Amino acid sequence: MTQTLIMRDHSISLTETEKQIGQKVLTEVLRGVDEKHHKRWRRVVNTWFGLEEGEITTVDTRHPRSGPFHRFHMAMEQAVFNGQERFRDFDRFRDWLKIGAGHVEWVPGAKGGIVPLPKSISYSEIEEQEMRELHEQMLAFLHGDHAAPYLWRHLDAEEAGAMMASILDGFDK
Repeated sequence: MTQTLIMRDHSISLTETEKQIGQKVLTEVLRGVDEKHHKRWRRVVNTWFGLEEGEITTVDTRHPRSGPFHRFHMAMEQAVFNGQERFRDFDRFRDWLKIGAGHVEWVPGAKGGIVPLPKSISYSEIEEQEMRELHEQMLAFLHGDHAAPYLWRHLDAEEAGAMMASILDGFDK
């Protein structure tokens, strides 16, 4: 879910006509899917137009993940896992991939220092746009200098890079 804080800025003055146009766009062009949801939506818009100077409100939005893109991304992860020689457990591989892509929360370690904990990529935790960005970050990590030599220790860096490129061919879209 994306949470956005918005506030009223009275330094922008609107004529009564401009306010009416804004409300019309926000309540007629954008509508609730049925009467119940439209009534809720009108209430939200009216609240926004009634905010006092500096008053803040929160808008929560959810943009569901695309099933086809989800399957495309999971196929990429599976292809790399199936082709690599380092990990026996898919979940450990996925954790390594998330850490490499920076999809982590940094927490205090058991012996001091800070350690990365991989974040979830479940449907309820990450929306479409963030998933697409993570896919690109994972591709960048996999194409980088570290991943391929780590996954294929018996190959030199150039050969490992070629192996990775052959697996990822078609997933760079």
